[in-house]
Amino acid sequence: MFSKSKINEPGPKQAGSSSDQTPEAPASSDKSSNERTSMPLTSNKPKPPASTLSTDLTIVGNLRTTGDIMVEGHVQGDIRAHLLTVGEGATIEGEIVADDIVVTGRVIGRVRGLKVRLTATAKVEGDIVHKTIAIESGAHFEGSVQRQEDPLASGSGGAAAPARPAAAGAASAPKAPMPPRSPKPADAEA
Repeated sequence: MFSKSKINEPGPKQAGSSSDQTPEAPASSDKSSNERTSMPLTSNKPKPPASTLSTDLTIVGNLRTTGDIMVEGHVQGDIRAHLLTVGEGATIEGEIVADDIVVTGRVIGRVRGLKVRLTATAKVEGDIVHKTIAIESGAHFEGSVQRQEDPLASGSGGAAAPARPAAAGAASAPKAPMPPRSPKPADAEA
């Protein structure tokens, strides 16, 4: 054991104060090995493995987790997760909200995520609110796309939905006075 500490320690530091250096070197190497061991254990504890909903499973109701979900079956309801993967044979009818969303199957409803990716086999019928989006060639998408800095904070859509009608209403208000004005010049010309 004494020879191992001499091998690990540089020669000049041993000469200065070998009694102080000898305990620190094993302690620091133990700390680094403990930290390396502790780091994966600590990061693994808060993040359980992804939950998988198999192809023969149909769920009617809402799902909520702070973890990851892989959907291969059919869900009729809203889903909120950290990472949501919609499998190629999966169908989700409802709003999906997650930090990361990967769609390879079918989604009928609103999609809200920080990162949204539609693969070539994806079929989405609904609006997408995102911070970043990637749509591969071949993906089928019907709806609108809106970028927001924090799409997860928009709640149940109260903020995003009224914004569009208000803008449409504001745009419609100037159009309403314009039709009465256009007949007046027409009467003046006649």
